[in-house]
Amino acid sequence: MILKLAWRNLWRNRKRTVITSASVVFAVLLAIFLNSLKEGILVKMQENVVSFYSGAIQLHQDGYWDDQTINNTFEAAENLVDKMIAHENVISVVPRLESFALTASTDNSRGSLIISIDPEKERLITKIDQKIVVGDFIQKDDQAALITLGLANYLALDVGDTIVIIGQGYHGVSAAGKYPVKGIIDFASPQLNKSIVYLPLKEGQWLFGATDRLSALVLQVDNINDSEETAADLEQLAGAKYEVMNWSILLPELDQFIEGERAENVIFLFVLYLLISFGIFGTILMMTMERKFEFGVLVAIGMKKLKLSSVVVLENIFVSLMGAFVGTLVSIPLIAYFNAYPIKVTGELKEAYENYGFDPVFYFSIEPKIFYSQTLVVLIIALVLSIYPMLKINRLDAVEAMRD
Repeated sequence: MILKLAWRNLWRNRKRTVITSASVVFAVLLAIFLNSLKEGILVKMQENVVSFYSGAIQLHQDGYWDDQTINNTFEAAENLVDKMIAHENVISVVPRLESFALTASTDNSRGSLIISIDPEKERLITKIDQKIVVGDFIQKDDQAALITLGLANYLALDVGDTIVIIGQGYHGVSAAGKYPVKGIIDFASPQLNKSIVYLPLKEGQWLFGATDRLSALVLQVDNINDSEETAADLEQLAGAKYEVMNWSILLPELDQFIEGERAENVIFLFVLYLLISFGIFGTILMMTMERKFEFGVLVAIGMKKLKLSSVVVLENIFVSLMGAFVGTLVSIPLIAYFNAYPIKVTGELKEAYENYGFDPVFYFSIEPKIFYSQTLVVLIIALVLSIYPMLKINRLDAVEAMRD
């Protein structure tokens, strides 16, 4: 009975109902659009940075992360990789040996990070072969190097020239080698671009006198959002000799940046919903004043104030839910379109994104929670704002209301 009465009351003044619902529709549409855009950009940024370098999870010898020297490398037990890959969230495991050394050409030298990789496995995670601008990608049995464009320019090296690497190997042995440059890669990040050399894994292990030793096993996972739980599972499987870290520990700056952006987004949404609240409250206030005489008559003929308040609360919930439902319905094809065809930015913004190593593209997220959370928030707003007419009805003097 109360539901039926509340529903009928909505359509006694269609214009007021439509205007209120429309304000909720646009607010929900805007909130979903901006939330989807923000989350899409952050998730893509996270995936790009994580997949490009650190991987979602890394396994090291215990203590390596606090003292990253080649002496803290390890020989992977035969069944260690099998244990990692057996986890349901792990897609692939890639071995790496990393160390620092001096790189030089005829006239210049620079300290560089030497990363020894399994070329075939590495390209599946980082897609490093797609970054080559000159020459070819290294192969497993090559005795050649892949260098970054910034380093190539500084050392004045081109494909076919020789790069000299001098450093300290495992347990203090001398590490020195000369390698022809097989390819040059161009990273968007200037920091990464200026000092990285890639060698095939076997060649890097020979150079540093670290036969069969690794500094890390890099794990690619199916769902990066579950990487923390996966890392905890793998650490138990690997045993006390190893440490297993997820990307938020490996890249704390990225984790803090993403958390900061999400916190900023919460503040923005709070302001947006504050505006929605004022819009809905304005309508409720107008409706309460307009219907003062009606409320007075209903109370005078014996309608309980509690029942009358329930009807008014239901009216507010109905009109808010209608607006939230229509807004969510309209947003689904819109967000799906931009998810399939993300916006490519141009000009100075594009350059700024590329300078930070990010794709100059605005991605949109289609996570279900982005959609249903808006409906839930609007419902909560409607319930809170319904307190006002409830208080007015509770304090209503029927005779005075009919006189006014």
